[in-house]
Amino acid sequence: MAALKLSLACGAYDLLVPLIEGKAPAPGIEFNVLTMASPERHGRMLRHREFDVCELSLVAYLVARDNAKAFTAIPVFPHRRFRHGYVVKRTDCGVEQPADLNGKRVGLDTLQNSAGLWMRGILQDHYGVDLKTIEWWCQEEEDVPFQPAAWMRVRRVAKGKDIDRMLLEGELEAAIYPETLPSVRARSPKVGLLFPDTKKAESDYYRRIGIFPIMHAVVIRDEILKEHPWVAISTVRAFQKAKDLCYERMRDPRNLALAWAREAIEEQQAILGKDPWPYNLEDNRKALEAVVRYAFDQGMIRTKPEVEELFFPPSLQEVQRYL
Repeated sequence: MAALKLSLACGAYDLLVPLIEGKAPAPGIEFNVLTMASPERHGRMLRHREFDVCELSLVAYLVARDNAKAFTAIPVFPHRRFRHGYVVKRTDCGVEQPADLNGKRVGLDTLQNSAGLWMRGILQDHYGVDLKTIEWWCQEEEDVPFQPAAWMRVRRVAKGKDIDRMLLEGELEAAIYPETLPSVRARSPKVGLLFPDTKKAESDYYRRIGIFPIMHAVVIRDEILKEHPWVAISTVRAFQKAKDLCYERMRDPRNLALAWAREAIEEQQAILGKDPWPYNLEDNRKALEAVVRYAFDQGMIRTKPEVEELFFPPSLQEVQRYL
């Protein structure tokens, strides 16, 4: 039987390189892999459904699902990141600790950006930040239009401006952004990190809460799942095989441009365990329940689904094997 030809859009992460290079095939599928930056990939999928299979912002998926977009996730999460190090403050505005953000103006990429949603929820749950008191300035249009919670004070950045410039010019007190802002890269004395010892803050958060925040999931167009339901498990297996090959490659320090590669890996494993990127439901239940709660509480979604409802059911099954 000829392989089913499908397009796959994803990032060029080390976890995915074996899949991109064809070394981790999906049984019965021939992928045409397109690698691109997240904003382009997410926008093209959310607005036009351009790809058959797509790595997609988890929060954007929740919003799209709530608006009946015709694609469904499988339990594959190729991008996770702690986000304490992406909360930037102006150094002259009296913001020294998280609770000082109360009553201030904070810049965002979009409301439904996963990095921003996670950090808003984390700041509220664990650092005494009252989201209702903050004025939120969004730089970009939302990929999926929605009505945020009535209590959210949302403003739009004027055309020709951006939140980094507004921060430097005193129009914002802080920003939460998915990438390192230019002013931070340039080491401007006008800005600093809200959590200056980022690694300590993030590892402490993980030890206390047990969540490594999920940024992206993988979705498949519904018409493909309807006609070829086996595609879900085949795709999960390809991503899992790619991850296994990546981990195998990392075990040889010659493959990493790090002076202390073994020590870095051992330190990460001591905190996060041997596989910080599990591709299944149960190991991710706590993180998924948290992000669904944050999305619902902040008005991103109108209904609060059970986490099982987020995924194509056959993709959650444990495949039986003989002894």
